[in-house]
This record gives sequence, C-alpha cells and structure tokens, in this order.
Amino acid sequence: MFVIGFLPVTFAGFLWCGRYAGRQMALAWLFAASLLFYAWWNFWLLPLLIASILVNFCLARRLSCANGKAWLIAGLAFNLGLLAYFKYAVFLAGLLGRPGALGTIILPLGISFFTFQQIMFLVDSYKAGSFAGTFLEYGCFVGFFPHLIAGPIVRPRDIIPQFQSLQPLAAWPERLADGAELFLLGLAKKLVLADSLARFADPGFAAAALGEPLTLIEAWVALLAYGLQIYFDFSGYSDMAIGLARMFGINFPVNFNSPYKAKNISEFWRCWNITLSGFFRDYLYIPLGGNRRDEWRWVFNLMLTMCLAGLWHGAALRFLLWGGLHGVFLVIHGWFRRSSVKLPPGAGWALTLSCVLLAWVPFRAANFAAAGVFYAGLAGLHGIALPDIFIKMLPVLTHFVRAVPVLPYLGDARTLSLPQAVLLLALGWFVALALPASQQMSRQRRSAALVASFALSLQALFFAPYSLPFLYFQF
Repeated sequence: MFVIGFLPVTFAGFLWCGRYAGRQMALAWLFAASLLFYAWWNFWLLPLLIASILVNFCLARRLSCANGKAWLIAGLAFNLGLLAYFKYAVFLAGLLGRPGALGTIILPLGISFFTFQQIMFLVDSYKAGSFAGTFLEYGCFVGFFPHLIAGPIVRPRDIIPQFQSLQPLAAWPERLADGAELFLLGLAKKLVLADSLARFADPGFAAAALGEPLTLIEAWVALLAYGLQIYFDFSGYSDMAIGLARMFGINFPVNFNSPYKAKNISEFWRCWNITLSGFFRDYLYIPLGGNRRDEWRWVFNLMLTMCLAGLWHGAALRFLLWGGLHGVFLVIHGWFRRSSVKLPPGAGWALTLSCVLLAWVPFRAANFAAAGVFYAGLAGLHGIALPDIFIKMLPVLTHFVRAVPVLPYLGDARTLSLPQAVLLLALGWFVALALPASQQMSRQRRSAALVASFALSLQALFFAPYSLPFLYFQF
C-alpha cells in the first residue's frame, strides 16, 4: 500500500503544490501526508504526535525570554515525562513489584525518535538564544514521514534550513531517480536479505525462550543469521529513509556505514546508528563531562551513557545488559588504546565482531534465562548434531557429532535447511564485509545491485505470504 499508493500520491501532490501553490503549500501537503502516514497504524495516537509538536513549538518560542532556562527545563520534563510514561511506566511498575498496576499501555510508533528530535531542538534553540522556523517548517522537521518512525535522528540545524529553502520542482526528475534507486536498494535489503535471514534466526531464539537445548550448529546459525538480519533490516531502513527524503529534495545524514567492518568497538559505534550515537554523545556524554574528568568519572559517564542507550531500545533488563556490555567493551578499548600493546592485523576486527555478535544474544533473547540457554548452545554444551544424510556422506563425522533426522531448531527443520542456511549466511556476510556501504557505491554498482535483486524484491513485496515489520519499529 505504501509503495503503490501513499508514496506516488504524496510525491505527485508535492510537485503539484510546488508548481501551482508555492513552497508553503508544498510543506503543508508534506506535513499533512506525514500525519496521515502516522495515523495509518493507529489513528487514536495521532493526537499525541500533534500535541507533542504543538507543545514543543510553543515552548521553543519562549526560550529567548528572560526565564528561558525555566522553559527549557519544562520542555525537557514534558518530553522525558511523555517518553517515560509510554515506554517505561509498565517496566518501572514491574521493578517496584506492581506488575499490571497500569494495565496495558500502547507504545506509540516512533515516540523515541520524535521525542529526541524535539529535545535537540529545544536545547539547540536555547543555546542559540533564538528560535528559527515557522510552524510548518518545524512540523516537517519532526513529522517528515521518511524518518518519523525509525530515524535517522536529524539535527535541527541540518534539516530546518533545507525546508526553509526547499524548491519542490528543482531538478525533480534527477532527485526522483536517485532517491528511488536508493529506496529500492534498501527495500531489497529488507525483503530479500533481512526477512530471509529471520527464518533461520527466529527458530533458534524461540527454542531458547522455551528452554529447549540448542546444539552448537543450531545456536551459531541462529546468531549469525540474527546478526545479519538486524544489520540488513537497519541498513535497509536507513537507505529507504535517505532515498525517500532525497526524492523530496531533503538530504538526510548517513546513518549506517558498514559497522561490521569496524576494527574496534569505538569505530563500530561511529558506524552503527550514527545519528543516535551522536545524540547520546553530544546531549548526554559530553554534558556529563565526557573523558575530561578523572578516570573513574570517565568510566561512570561512559557506562551511564551506554546503559541509557540500551534502555532507549526497550524497557527491559536485557536491553540494559546489552548497553552495559557495550559500555564495558568501550571502557576496555579505551584502556587498551592507551597501552603499548598492539594487536596483529585483523585481530582487532575479529575481536570486535565477536563481541558485537555475542552481545546480540541478550538483545534478541526473550529473557535472561533464554540468553543463558542460547550461550550454552554456542559453547557446545548441548553437543554437536548433524542430519543423517551428511553423516552418511562423511562417515568420519561420527567421531565428532551425533546423527539426527533433522536439526529441529534450524530454519524449517528440513534436511536442506542446513545447506540453505550456509549459502544464505555466506551471501549475507559477503555483502556485509566485502561490499561498500550503499552511500559509498558508485551509481553503476548501485544500479547493478538493484537489478540483481529486483525480481526477488518484487516477489517478496507482492507475493510473499506475510511481511515482517522493521526491527527498529519496536524501539
């Protein structure tokens, strides 16, 4: 519906308004279309988004007055309170021993993203001592549909001036071609790679959630598949958001830059969800003092930042653990970087990727118990098993593995599930590690990749029995 309905109608209306009614009407059309896009999932949550935009717009106009700091504090309290209620109230009630006290609270799509953007706007406006932008420009900055649900988290100083100088008809055929190409390439990453990999990631983690013992191969296939699933899911969404914005004449920052090629954990966080990392760095870590204080204050600042980054992904202790693990990795890397020890070439990359993959376990697992079961499988504590057919082909394997009819928690539990998984993982890791990021590809290479995946994308888009939501829609 989005590809064949909403997007072409929105784009055509944008051009029509630009030609016959001017820039302001084109912005009004974009804003209205973005509100419709948000309301499509749950109409009753649309007033929340509108109220958030209106309140923050009014607060921003008060920041330059004599008691601007008080208005800033009020704005921060409003935004963080809104986020805390919808995203963390049930979680906190459970920690306080009162699960169910608040009933069921529906988590509004994109609330983490549009809340953080408005916090940035208030803080930046207060620091600048002035408010920039009309209500339409501000509304488009917050609610522009390409980034409303799952980012990127764009800076006001980077985006609002683009809406202020937007020329809807300027080079629109070139914008459309370039943006559509990037959008379709991102769509292919999601439908062809991420969704296919989910078929091998989900059974293993579902089995762990039930306490079922995973054998070595089942656990590692599930982990390697999930590592690639979330990689292509997020990379694909980032490409789609940037491509959609480019079609309308807006340039979003790069939000994903081949993070699995990172040679250390700091580099990983400079390449994974770049805009979110930048937000936590500039609006939390640095204001806390960053690394400008004594050693233990630096450790505290870093650990607090990463733990909150983990909780940003969801109200659960497993996300807190995931953020804490990355905080520990960053602290160790900081200490190691100041030492005289040098790792052999490639060792830093292998160590970084191993840490990142192992940290995905609590992030994806249903709970700590499931994560423990999964780690036991990764360590081989539940043995190594292979389907009978492979044992018969290589009888020597009987000395190392046990024969089973099928691997019950690998894909759809067929004999061919293992070779299918191996081939799909080989393709996915080749793309992630050997090919450049989408934004770094030449136009010719992007076109070739799009052509290669077009038929599969078309089949998945129109004929797949079901579609999987983007993983970052949950955050």
